[in-house]
Amino acid sequence: MPQFTYTAITAEGQKVTGTETAESERDLGRILYEKGHILTTVKAGEKGKLELPTLKEAFSFLQRVSLMEKLMFTRNLQVMVAAGIPLPKGLDVLAEQTESSKFRRVIIDVKKRVVEGQTLSLSMEAYPHVFSELFTNMVKVGEESGTLENVLSQLTVQLERQHELKSKIMGALLYPSVVITAMIGIGVLMLIAVIPKLAETFEELGAELPLTTRVVIGLSRFLASYWFIVFPIVLVLLVLLFRFIQTGTGKRLFGQMLLHAPVFSGIVRKFNAALMTRTISSLIEAGVPLVRGLEITSKVVGNSFFEDSLKEAAVRVGKGSRLSEVLREYRSLYPVIVIQMVEVGEETGETGSILAKLAEFYEEEVTQVTKNLTSIIEPILMLIIGAAVGFFAVSMIQPMYSMLGAIQ
Repeated sequence: MPQFTYTAITAEGQKVTGTETAESERDLGRILYEKGHILTTVKAGEKGKLELPTLKEAFSFLQRVSLMEKLMFTRNLQVMVAAGIPLPKGLDVLAEQTESSKFRRVIIDVKKRVVEGQTLSLSMEAYPHVFSELFTNMVKVGEESGTLENVLSQLTVQLERQHELKSKIMGALLYPSVVITAMIGIGVLMLIAVIPKLAETFEELGAELPLTTRVVIGLSRFLASYWFIVFPIVLVLLVLLFRFIQTGTGKRLFGQMLLHAPVFSGIVRKFNAALMTRTISSLIEAGVPLVRGLEITSKVVGNSFFEDSLKEAAVRVGKGSRLSEVLREYRSLYPVIVIQMVEVGEETGETGSILAKLAEFYEEEVTQVTKNLTSIIEPILMLIIGAAVGFFAVSMIQPMYSMLGAIQ
């Protein structure tokens, strides 16, 4: 049997080197895993081939690594660690499996850093836009405690729940988005192609037009004459609005609007409650201190008001306050049951498991709310569409009736 020179991480998080006889690298990984070690490098390594980037890879900086890609990466990495496959070999396989050229390059560079002696978590920290603080901190805890397999399993569940929640929200909003976009498109098409012909007819007959008709015809002529200016301006305004929402002030204004919106306020609160409880429970179960867990979770939630509350909680819990006491001051954000269950967890010492059960409850709540969201939005959309169609119809038909009355 061949003899391998290896580098591994012990259960205490220390780096060790040595030699071991095994049938293959995979067999070596299993042997070390049984000893509580995680294999990181093997002396007999393969040299990567030099490849020129494709056109898609050249513009990979415009791509974003989706949550689903990170979920599949985490799930497969957990399986490989459990099977005792060396980290560099596992990362090579995962790089080949991913369809995103950007993510492939990230994984290859992470593998290179691991081979050079860095830990997996430290290698991932070089890409904060791909691997969040939640991701890297949980991996770091797993490396230090020798429980990387369990931590990756918890992280997989965390990403699965996060993906499910976001998919349900986006799925519920897809229908109204398509309807509104189609309505705007048809309206613009009528203003450019149909209304000008009716306007010519009214002019030829010398009909006296009401105010609403003149407004519609004026808007139609403006779009028909200056569409090459209007559309770019609208596009620029949308881009600026999107950029503004990403700023601190924009996030607060948008977050405040959602928290007070009649239909969406309940969904926002339940969604962030589910995300907060799931994330904190995962971090606590992984061994991350509560204060650090609150700091990480504050960057995971999407609403700036929830973010501020968790940052405040991290500061005050670090000074000796109880988390339930801090959350009680934010009753407008967190449901009473969240505060009560956190308090029970603090008294029993089971905060992590109680928050996990609470997360399951609110994830189910979000599921039910999103199922009913379409039935709630549909009549509202019908009213909006009916009002728009009625306005156009009255504006165009009213002059015709006036002309018919004058002829009689």
